Amino acid sequence: MDSSELASYLDFAGITGNVATAREDNLRHIQLFLDGNEHLEFGVKTTGQWSYDDVFDVMHRRVGINPDRDHTVGPDTIDAAKCVASLDRFADRLAEAAHAGQRLLFATGHPAGLLPVHAALAAAAARAGAEVLTLPAWPDFRDGDIRQMFGVLAWHQHGGLMHTHFPEPMRLCLDQLIAEGVTPDLVVADHGWAGYAASAGIPAIGFADCNDPGLFVSEAEGQLEVAVPLDDNLNPALYGPMVDYLLERARLPSC
Repeated sequence: MDSSELASYLDFAGITGNVATAREDNLRHIQLFLDGNEHLEFGVKTTGQWSYDDVFDVMHRRVGINPDRDHTVGPDTIDAAKCVASLDRFADRLAEAAHAGQRLLFATGHPAGLLPVHAALAAAAARAGAEVLTLPAWPDFRDGDIRQMFGVLAWHQHGGLMHTHFPEPMRLCLDQLIAEGVTPDLVVADHGWAGYAASAGIPAIGFADCNDPGLFVSEAEGQLEVAVPLDDNLNPALYGPMVDYLLERARLPSC
């Protein structure tokens, strides 16, 4: 599948194009990010001054949300071409780390959608010679713990894997690894996992929805190296062609 075919598929699958994320959520989340809301700041520590209009402009340029500021209710958009361009940069960065045998750490705050994506990338990177880091123990977090499945960190609570924006799980995991004398060469993640790592100075790339402004601001500031814009909580099977594209571009072996 070439880049134009992938772009068409992404729109068809609802990963890009007219996405399910509501415009009102996108706009509200911009303000919540600026307010430092614990669910929307994603562990991102900005180095510059950001206004609402600044963040809105970043979301239009990097994601492709509708530029009409009077459009406040209804559907919103993610530009497939912007997604594919970011996927190319994501794949190239992953390839660089994997083929050099570097230490990689994978994590997701959207296990129902993106865990299989991260797991496939982790397995392929390991087959190419990368070291996929594992935790020596599972840190406790908010009446649960952090677990690692198929090489991917996620928050577990009450018998299930939790959707979370919190940055604290990544902090706990990095603290544990660093105490063991290990620092990741690259973090591959999303949500607060990615935002915290990038602001902590760990090289990081990740996925982000159009209602996740923190990660695109982080990218704009040069903290997160790549933020791929996409709907991040669809049926995992829909991401299969995207994963295949990433593996082919990164020259990583599939199963």
